[in-house]
Amino acid sequence: MIRTTFFFLTFGLLCVMPLWAEDYDISEFGVKADGVTVHTKAIQRAIDLIHERGGGRLVFPAGRYVSGSLHLKSGVILHLESGSVLLGSVNPFDYDRIIYTALIIGYQQDHIGITGGGLIDCRGREVAYNLVDLIHRGIVSDRLGLDRPSESIRPMIISIHSCTNILIEDISLANSASWVQTYEQCKNLKVNKINVHSNAYWNNDGIDIVDCENVTVTNSFFDAADDAICLKSHDPKYMCKNVLVRNNVARSGASGIKFGTASRGGFVDIKIFNNKVYDTYRSAFTIGAVDGATVENVVVDTLLAIHTGNVIYLRIGDRNSQGKRASLRNVTISNVYAEVPARKPDEGYDYEGPIEKLPSNIAPSSIIGLSDNFITDIKLKNVTIVYPGGGDSFYAKREATPEGLASIPEMARYYPEFSQFKELPAWAFFMRHVKNIEFDNVKVTAEKPDYRPAFVLDNAHGIIFNGVTFTEPNAEKKEQLYAHRSTGVTIQ
Repeated sequence: MIRTTFFFLTFGLLCVMPLWAEDYDISEFGVKADGVTVHTKAIQRAIDLIHERGGGRLVFPAGRYVSGSLHLKSGVILHLESGSVLLGSVNPFDYDRIIYTALIIGYQQDHIGITGGGLIDCRGREVAYNLVDLIHRGIVSDRLGLDRPSESIRPMIISIHSCTNILIEDISLANSASWVQTYEQCKNLKVNKINVHSNAYWNNDGIDIVDCENVTVTNSFFDAADDAICLKSHDPKYMCKNVLVRNNVARSGASGIKFGTASRGGFVDIKIFNNKVYDTYRSAFTIGAVDGATVENVVVDTLLAIHTGNVIYLRIGDRNSQGKRASLRNVTISNVYAEVPARKPDEGYDYEGPIEKLPSNIAPSSIIGLSDNFITDIKLKNVTIVYPGGGDSFYAKREATPEGLASIPEMARYYPEFSQFKELPAWAFFMRHVKNIEFDNVKVTAEKPDYRPAFVLDNAHGIIFNGVTFTEPNAEKKEQLYAHRSTGVTIQ
């Protein structure tokens, strides 16, 4: 049995392992790297032994290992060396559920992690199809009844709940049957240099950070069938706080970087720096404060979004607030370059976003509150967005008129998506029920003529346009700003 002493450095929050620990080779526990034998019990015995001895790394050399659910214990790091693959069992009954069903589970543990250059492949499509087969045979109950089993019984790859000091670094994650990885009510989490490729089935969020404090998600790649990088809040007594998302690349069949939609507690002191989003069906960046969340002190800086269905969507709703009033304020979005295509941006991927019901011209970026609950104090600086234009009034006409704006429903209790209104009367930005919004050096371009103005304001107050430019073919005399029920609109 290999016992190599090693030292962990701090990563800015605090160290994620005891200062001294040992290496243990998984082969010494009778585990074969044959890619066939299910070794759940043997691997779990190894984890338990390392925990009992005070902590260390369980090392998987190159090879293919098969397992069902593994429960991480305090002080234990799973270390998958380059060339090693941890395969999830394709038998749905090989997975446990503590909060969620998952291949790797951590609950109320301290100093845990997964590292190394290896791969964890949950084989989620096979697991999900086997689960559907069990449902058809009457062995497993399916509450949805849609041949798409509830995500709660499909295994994700990683579920870490109520843990502290977690390190996820250098690994690859592939083919989850549900969300790829969820970290909930955790403190001091570092996710760095990971690769996620998961278009195996529905609900394949790349990463979900839920009600966690002191988090960094850095230098990583996410290709996910559902939201790529997602912050959520399930419990009104908790919130996501002090989170840094930096230097990542994201591709999604839904949204690239998203707050919500579960938004009970809130999102405070969040920094989104130097990220890239591409081939994304919904929004490059979106905040949905629809369940009573407090959202404040959010900084988005340096965002490149290419081939994305929408660029920015900020929304207050009242879906599941249970009497708690949502707030969305103090958000700065700067140094953005984005391109919106005329066609569906995720065409050809295994699981595409749904085809929207008609009518729908290309939707603008939007900031939309409620008539009794405004979004406030938003600044957009150094933003360039290229739209396809081509909005056709004969196809789906909702004009920038009092009557046209009155036809837009509040939709307070609806799932928040940029396309939820089906048709908006602006081609670049639509703002409604907002206060104190500043546009500084914002450039918008429509590649084809569009019947709509670039900016439409409805019940908007204290709006500053400083160095805003509009480019649209054959529109030299066109009014590109329409304001209704609005005051304090300043053009500089």
